[in-house]
Amino acid sequence: MDNILTEKAALQLIARAEQCVNGLRRKLEKRGFEKADIEAVVEQLCEAGLLDDRRFARLWLESRINSRRTSPWRLLVGLCNRGIDRDDAEAALREVLDEEAELRLLQRYAEKLQSQNKLQQSLHYRLKSEGFSSRAIRQLYED
Repeated sequence: MDNILTEKAALQLIARAEQCVNGLRRKLEKRGFEKADIEAVVEQLCEAGLLDDRRFARLWLESRINSRRTSPWRLLVGLCNRGIDRDDAEAALREVLDEEAELRLLQRYAEKLQSQNKLQQSLHYRLKSEGFSSRAIRQLYED
């Protein structure tokens, strides 16, 4: 196939939703484009600032933090599963998950666990193992 067709398909995907590099590659491969064309287009889009894994990670995290009852650890795993480098994923999580956002996320996640009849003592350990900070967990209990 042709580089121009690959670029057109990539731009259509980017226009619909923010993409990460690996996600865009997979989608273009599924559509039957040649790997060499995909790599050339991905490189061009990255250089032009139209494809940015760090931006994708921040936007993906903001969406999940505001809409899901999940944990920091699960958010990190979700990004890594999408092909985001672990260091970039951790940096994005630190950037997006400030104290206020972490507390909101923790409250929703704790409600989820409590609705599943988890014991209070084991809840603390479960929250800690899911990546919530001790500071946020103490604040949850104080409120």
